[in-house]
Amino acid sequence: MINKLVVFGVGLIGGSCALALREAGAVGEIVGVGRSWENLSAALGTYVIDQAATEAANALQGADMVLLAVPMGQMDAVMAQIAPYLEAHTIITDAGSTKQDVASIARLHLGANLARFVPGHPIAGAEQSGVKAARGDLFRDKRVVLTPLPETDAAALDAVRTMWQTCGAEVHEMAPHEHDAIFAAVSHLPHLLAYALVDEIASRSNEAVLFQYAASGFRDFTRIAGSSPEMWRDICLSNREALLGELDAYQARLTLLRALLANGDGAELEQAFTRAQTARRARLR
Repeated sequence: MINKLVVFGVGLIGGSCALALREAGAVGEIVGVGRSWENLSAALGTYVIDQAATEAANALQGADMVLLAVPMGQMDAVMAQIAPYLEAHTIITDAGSTKQDVASIARLHLGANLARFVPGHPIAGAEQSGVKAARGDLFRDKRVVLTPLPETDAAALDAVRTMWQTCGAEVHEMAPHEHDAIFAAVSHLPHLLAYALVDEIASRSNEAVLFQYAASGFRDFTRIAGSSPEMWRDICLSNREALLGELDAYQARLTLLRALLANGDGAELEQAFTRAQTARRARLR
């Protein structure tokens, strides 16, 4: 039971976590902290939170758990803001999509509270953002990755693991650098590619006609380009070294496919497609 949960960033992720815990009867009071009174008012109106605040001092009094569900670009400022007001028993976790940067920021700001910080990343989302997109079943049967630091207290880790399990998630653990390398390949790169393709098509003089005839293949591939630009800007910059490596590898693969196409090498092109088809069918079900 979390007697008091404070959520910084009551959007899709933060709002959905709050709803899931409320629906499970696993939380008492939920306080939302954010930049926009419009979003906080919507969260109050839909009973996602019980109280709203724009400052940390009052919000953090008596908090058992603090969830930082803000864009990566805001994480440094938010941790600096909350650090003076954290109580000795308060556990802090985050929902950021990169973990090495978060670990560095936590070490910079949290001081004596670092042992109660548990970095986390829920692998769930939607194209829509904001609290109006939040739902209590968002994390059901989804993965959440925790990347505890050497300093992380075992009891704090257990509490955060239990919180996400209560939301219906399957919890995994790995090191921050391993997390960032994996998600550069399977999450950050696909978002970059989807944004690039839509932006390229939208820049053409006949873009209206092209979008008019875009069928399911284009829609499926570019669905994630409907996600929050601010959030994905911050993610890409936070994990830029790993993402640049993945982008280089992808460009090399495109160069190879372009050469096969230019040479009219149908046999090799089909083999490349077959390898991809086999891997996807075997690994993604």
